[in-house]
Amino acid sequence: MSDTMAAAGRETPLGYFKRTWRQNIIYIGFVLVFLFFALTLHDKGFLEPNNILNIARQTAMIAVMAVAMTLVLSSGEIDLSVGAVAGLASVTTAMAIAWGGLLAGIAAGIMTGVTVGLVNGLLSTRLMIPTFLTTLAMMGIAKGTAMWISGTAAIPVLDRTYPAIFGGGNIGPIPTLLLWMLAVGIVGHVVLRRTKFGRQVLAVGGNVVAARYSGINTGRIKLWVIVISAVTASLAGMLYAGRLQTGRFQLGEGDELSVIAAVVLGGTSLFGGKGTVVGSIIGALMIGVINNGLILMGLEYSQQLIARGGIIILAVALSQAGTRPA
Repeated sequence: MSDTMAAAGRETPLGYFKRTWRQNIIYIGFVLVFLFFALTLHDKGFLEPNNILNIARQTAMIAVMAVAMTLVLSSGEIDLSVGAVAGLASVTTAMAIAWGGLLAGIAAGIMTGVTVGLVNGLLSTRLMIPTFLTTLAMMGIAKGTAMWISGTAAIPVLDRTYPAIFGGGNIGPIPTLLLWMLAVGIVGHVVLRRTKFGRQVLAVGGNVVAARYSGINTGRIKLWVIVISAVTASLAGMLYAGRLQTGRFQLGEGDELSVIAAVVLGGTSLFGGKGTVVGSIIGALMIGVINNGLILMGLEYSQQLIARGGIIILAVALSQAGTRPA
C-alpha cells in the first residue's frame, strides 16, 4: 500500500494525463472544440455574449433530458420517446393554460410525463417488453396524440407569467433556461452520486442478476428511472412552450438522438453500470457549440450534418473504448 501511495505521489502531470485522459475526453474535447471555433470565428461573433447565451438557450432542453437519460442508460435501459413526449407536453400545457390558467398548465405538463412514464415502465417491468420497443412505440403514440388533440395546429400560451418562468425570461442577464439546466443538472448529479437510489441504478446497470441477489428490487429501480425520464422530457416540453410561447407537436422532434448522443459523448456507457451527469451536460453543450460554430462558418446543411457526425463519432469512440462488456 505504501509503495502504491509513494508511486502515486511521484507521478508527473504528464503521467497523470496519460492515465486519465480517456475518462476526461469529453472535457478535453469540449475545450478543444470551443477554442477551435473561438479562434476561427472570432470575427463572426462566436465569442459575443449574446451568441454564447444563445448556445445555452438552444442546448438547455437537450441538457435537461440528458440528465434523466443518464439514469436510464446507467440502469441498462433506453428511452426513445423523450422527443415526442416533449412535444406532447408542450401541447397539453398550452391547452390546459387556455382552459384553466397557469397552475392547470403546469399540472397538465407534469401529469403527461407521469402517465407516459408509468405506461412505459409498467410495460417494460411487468410484461418484460424491452424498453427499446416500448419507448419506440410510445414515440409514435405520443406524437400522434399531440397531433390529434391539437389538430396539428400550434396552440398559443395565453399566460404572460408562464414564459417568464419556463424558458422565455431572464433573471438579470441570465436566461431562465440556463438556470433550469443547472438546477436539473445539480439534482441529477446528487441523485446519481450521493444517494442510495443512484448507487442502485449503477448496480442494476452493471449486473442486474448480482443486483437482484444483493436485495435490490431491480424492477422498481427500472420503473423509477423510466418515469423520471418521461417527467423530465415533459419538463423540456414545457420549457419549449415557454420559450416559443406556443405548444406544437413538432417540438422535440428528433431530440431523442441528440440526447442519447450527448449522454454517450459525456462518458455514460450504453451497456449500463457507468454514468456521469456532468459529462452528459458537457456533451449537450459540446453538440450545441458544434452546431452553432458550423452555422457561423457558413457550411451548407448537408456539410453540417457530415462534420457534426464525424466529430461526434470520433469523440464517442474515444470515450467509450473499453466500456463494452466482454
